[in-house]
Amino acid sequence: MALEITQYLLSAQSPDAKVRNEAETTLGQFRDQNLPAFLLSLSVELSNDGKPTESRRLAGIILKNSLDSKEAARKDLLVQQWVAIDISFKSQIKNSLLNTLGSSFREVSHTAAQVVAKIASIEVPRKEWPDLVGLLLANMTRADSPVSLKQATLETLGYVCEEISHEDLVQDEVNAVLTAVVQGMNVSEENSEVRLAAARALYNALEFAQTNFANEIERNYIMKVICDAALAKETEIRQAAFECLVAIASTYYEVLEPYMQRIFELTSNAVKTDEEAVALQAVEFWSSICDEELEIQDYEVPESGDSVASHSHFIQKALPTLVPMLLETLLKQDEDQDQEDGIWNLAMAGGTCLGLVARTVGDAVVPLVMPFVEINISKSDWRSQEAATYAFGSILEGPSTEKLSPMVNAALDFLLNAMKDENSHVKDTTAWTLSRIFELLHSPATGFSVITPANLQKILGVLLESIKDAPHVAEKVCGAIYFLAQGYEDAGPSSTLLTPYLPDILNSLIITADRTDCSDSKLRSSAYETLNEVVRCSNLSETSQIIAKLLPAIMSKLEQTLNLQIVSSDDREKQGDLQASLCGVLQVIIQKLSSADETKPIILQVADQIMMLFLNVFACRSSTVHEEAMLAIGALAYATGPEFGKYMQEFYKYLEMGLQNFEEYQVCAISVGVVGDICRALDDKVLPYCDGIMTLLLKDLASSELHRSVKPPIFSCFGDIALAIGDQFEKYVSYALPMMQSASEVCAQMDNNDEEMIDYGNQLRRSIFEAYSGILQGFKNSKAELMLPHAPHLLQFIELVARDVHRDESVTKAAVAVLGDLADSLGSNVKMLFKDCASCSELLGECLRSDDEQLKETATWTQGMIGRAYSVCG
Repeated sequence: MALEITQYLLSAQSPDAKVRNEAETTLGQFRDQNLPAFLLSLSVELSNDGKPTESRRLAGIILKNSLDSKEAARKDLLVQQWVAIDISFKSQIKNSLLNTLGSSFREVSHTAAQVVAKIASIEVPRKEWPDLVGLLLANMTRADSPVSLKQATLETLGYVCEEISHEDLVQDEVNAVLTAVVQGMNVSEENSEVRLAAARALYNALEFAQTNFANEIERNYIMKVICDAALAKETEIRQAAFECLVAIASTYYEVLEPYMQRIFELTSNAVKTDEEAVALQAVEFWSSICDEELEIQDYEVPESGDSVASHSHFIQKALPTLVPMLLETLLKQDEDQDQEDGIWNLAMAGGTCLGLVARTVGDAVVPLVMPFVEINISKSDWRSQEAATYAFGSILEGPSTEKLSPMVNAALDFLLNAMKDENSHVKDTTAWTLSRIFELLHSPATGFSVITPANLQKILGVLLESIKDAPHVAEKVCGAIYFLAQGYEDAGPSSTLLTPYLPDILNSLIITADRTDCSDSKLRSSAYETLNEVVRCSNLSETSQIIAKLLPAIMSKLEQTLNLQIVSSDDREKQGDLQASLCGVLQVIIQKLSSADETKPIILQVADQIMMLFLNVFACRSSTVHEEAMLAIGALAYATGPEFGKYMQEFYKYLEMGLQNFEEYQVCAISVGVVGDICRALDDKVLPYCDGIMTLLLKDLASSELHRSVKPPIFSCFGDIALAIGDQFEKYVSYALPMMQSASEVCAQMDNNDEEMIDYGNQLRRSIFEAYSGILQGFKNSKAELMLPHAPHLLQFIELVARDVHRDESVTKAAVAVLGDLADSLGSNVKMLFKDCASCSELLGECLRSDDEQLKETATWTQGMIGRAYSVCG
């Protein structure tokens, strides 16, 4: 039975902290002592038009939060709590909410719609609310239904479709929902609020309409209603109609052919004359078509020239009229677009779409864009110059190098001079275009680059001057330097071209990172990221002295951050961001200098000071730093090898904290990776810490709170520990192996229709194989027989993976490697097992025929190990 809770809900919003806390405590106790009555009381409060708006609003918020959460573990708990409630209470709550849809208070009916959908997300898949769709549709068909009820009902249908899967409704229900929604969206519907709610509901219901879109008559009707709505007099309805077209572009691309002429007219008119919100969706439609066609092209067979049947080449066909339309949008810039982060306007949308068009059709875009560039680049107004530069930069990916290089070579000087333009928009876009040129057309390793010994000095001169410009321009210049340096990686003799300029580049980037004229740290992080890339890609044999000088400078900067005055959480965040950037730089320097025997001593000489700095940084307790400092410590462990042991006692407590950090799971994942680095550095000297580490890793695996992405690295880490401590791993076998086996069973039950789950499944499979490999190799010399009982399960798992069409190359490699380790470690003991494993032989044959040299090499070794196991038996 519902209780009177109005006063508590009002008091919970009181400005008086004492009153507020008492009310919150009372509501919390009510919830904990009698959840069904609590939820019923909230639904009654929400439904009562005689209650104050404030109490009803809070009742709705608490109801929603009692059914759903962003945190997966919390959401599961809330679902279980709802499922456990007695059916009579649930019926009263649901009826109360359905009645609330008829409220004349818009905010209340809106909240009720959301809560109904949350309950539907739990009950509809479980077939526990079979009459929901019928009850909602009755609101639409009753002659006396008020407009407000129709609007709220359509909104509810939209939310329900968003919450559930299309498999949860039978086709008759889908048909009825679509009929109601499409009728509500029809031109004949006089109320614009109803029409808007219907258009938004249709957007969420489109995924359910597969059968209807396969039927030409039904499809024609749906498309007609959407296209008519795209011409409605209300901006919001037009916008919602175009949003539906965007969704259709990616969901039903293959049936769009008959409607493309009409859609082109609608999008073209919207882009030219409509409100920006509508025009943005019109451009987005063409971006979605590009995305679809690029995906189709990825699956085409280049050798045979076969085209996928569903490829309609809409972009190619529309090119002569589509490109001019997009170019026109580039002239609609906002005055302050460069200064504001996250701004998105028509010019940006048009440029992004133009870039996708260039990737879709390649060379064909160039003759359509270049006249626009040539006409506008020399005009005196900034809008024309910026639009021309943006158009040029947008089409650099897609067309062939042969097509682009003459134009880029001709334009380079012009662009460098434009970096001195008085208008900051022009400079911003020019710097972005230069970074695109260096990213896409500067690859000395392949024998082609627009940068030559003759023009490099001028290019760097301009960039290092322009990096002093306004923060938003300087940030783009950092990008240009980043890609310029990256191009020289692995470039052989050409990489020496950059060496003379390195001190100036590094110095300019450090000065840029220290600038105080930018309100946020975006420029600083760009400067440090670029500095990292310059160091990473430099020619070590020539630049070691320069990098060695950089090391104490960065260490000193990191030390200075420890003494910053911290008076607010904002100060703490800024300190954390700066420390994270500097730890990132140190990581790159450590990796670079320790990659060669000649330069490794530079790191070893200062390793104690570096480690002390990292430990002091950990003491500042910031999660952003924790990640970067952990990665840098992993690099230091690799560089110092067994010497790292002297830091372990002090470092271990921070490693423990990282391994227990479920909330910031990236920190946990990186800490797991660092355990691997430490194992490789210390070998069996890591033994004193293994009990603690293994306990935490096993706890992580058993936790439902920890993000699933951390679990594969943990299995790989078992392999690293076993390799380091050899037969001492024996005491962990009875804990680790069952975990590995149950994870391999989870792999077998994964949803193979979900791309994300396929990726995760591959990571998990690979890491389980890596764990087995490490353990087998660790036991090989003295306790191999410990793994005999586990061999049949491992071979079963390999067979399962061998038959899986979704396995990627890294999984194949790991499976073949572990097969070799099994034969190598257990020898003749597994001869009979191999005989029964037909899939293993097929997998081996597949790898021996592979073009991948590494894979072939691994398979050859494995074949040799299996052959040896057989021959030992004779």
